[in-house]
Amino acid sequence: MTVRVRFAPSPTGPLHIGGVRTALFNYLFARKHGGTFILRIEDTDQTRYVEGAEDYIADAFRWLGITIDEGHLVGGQHDPYRQSERADIYLSHANQLIESGWGYYAFDTPEELDAIRKKNESEGKVFTYDSTTRSTLKNSLTLSADEVKTMLDNGDPYVIRFKFPENREVVMQDIIRGTVKVNTQTLDDKVLFKSDGLPTYHMANVVDDHLMEISHVIRGEEWLPSLPLHVLLYEAFGWTDTMPQFAHLPLILKPEGKGKLSKRDGDKLGFPVFPLLWTSPEGEVSRGYREDGYLPEAVINMLALLGWNPGTEQEIFSLEELCQQFDLERVSKSGARFDPDKAKWFNHQHITKKSDEFLALSLVDSLSGKDIIANFEYVVKVVSLVRDRLNFTHELWDHAHFFFENPAEFDEKIVKKRWKSDLIPHMQNVSQIIAATTPYQAESIKEAVSKYIETNGLGFGAIANALRLALVGSSVGPDLFAIVETIGAEACVNRINFAIENIDI
Repeated sequence: MTVRVRFAPSPTGPLHIGGVRTALFNYLFARKHGGTFILRIEDTDQTRYVEGAEDYIADAFRWLGITIDEGHLVGGQHDPYRQSERADIYLSHANQLIESGWGYYAFDTPEELDAIRKKNESEGKVFTYDSTTRSTLKNSLTLSADEVKTMLDNGDPYVIRFKFPENREVVMQDIIRGTVKVNTQTLDDKVLFKSDGLPTYHMANVVDDHLMEISHVIRGEEWLPSLPLHVLLYEAFGWTDTMPQFAHLPLILKPEGKGKLSKRDGDKLGFPVFPLLWTSPEGEVSRGYREDGYLPEAVINMLALLGWNPGTEQEIFSLEELCQQFDLERVSKSGARFDPDKAKWFNHQHITKKSDEFLALSLVDSLSGKDIIANFEYVVKVVSLVRDRLNFTHELWDHAHFFFENPAEFDEKIVKKRWKSDLIPHMQNVSQIIAATTPYQAESIKEAVSKYIETNGLGFGAIANALRLALVGSSVGPDLFAIVETIGAEACVNRINFAIENIDI
């Protein structure tokens, strides 16, 4: 079988990471099997269309490294890939359903249906437009052929509904969930074609999947209730022999494990739920993983393991490794809990795989914003000392600022704990030892200072902690003597003298 899969988002706003994961799983499956990954824009609901949403989707894919084989941006043999440009195709297929008896015209106005719903509610009932009620409503099943023709000729508004067969058990297969059975008596006659001349998702989805020769439909769990309708649409059109295989992915759950992850959860707990920063037409800004400092490789890795298990202890994957190992049979049925701390952990792990030079570019950006000019080789060396502490590249300045500027103040808690008056003469001597040591390297400097400490019967920790306070302004930082070597003898002497003169005991 030639694998052809599609991701078909609606441009109604920013792409949620749940949607990104769906796209990723489709992409991985296509690459694993040497297939085709298609991006199709499902914009039939023009009332919900949001300007900029299509560009956002494309930008997110580019950042993540998900390449599109066919779609509205790159073309392909099944152009157009934007559903709003395929209206004539859907209308001809909707008419085919009318002719075959699988569909019917419904002329009920929204006001009429609303009145029926309210009447049912007042009687403690729930109204559904289905096989038990359609015979009492205003549609081509109850009206005469002449009446239907007259209404159509007059341009009366109508929709086309699917006519579910009565009391039939629909048996369906899902790669992830196995056999699924649903009785048609529990289903309502969905609208397939709207009064605005455009199809609903259900109609357009099935027609496009068939015409674009989709082999596997991999989508979110929320579409599982629509599967009986889609399967019967394939039957109605006579396409059962070419019907794709279905796989419905588990939900991404809130951090506490209950309910679908939402933007509100991210806002409340302080993490993004969108790949890129998004500004709505109304000016509302939503955070993005890119702008929050996540690497695209880390986001890909994190999402891949939300619902998929490689069957090994391996957790860190490159996109290429995921393409080789991904398997739908190892996707879980149950929801996958999102863990913000685990997301940071993935980012940390992927940062450790980056070169010092790559990370140094981020630090250079921070320095430029502070009007600090530094030799690139020096920046690279600094990065090599602090990189293991990073969860995000934008944390570089916080971990490395003392390599570029002298401390102007000192942590009061550390001062009280580490800076003693009887140490000041020794700090002066240590500064002279640092200035005189050759070769000027961390190891030789540490050896000279240690010898002084031992000769004078001092504690190494007492001197080292006071020295770090003088050089850094606090108790943080990488190896002390790596700092001494990197900032240089002159800076060390100046900082020690500044500390002696300015720290109040």
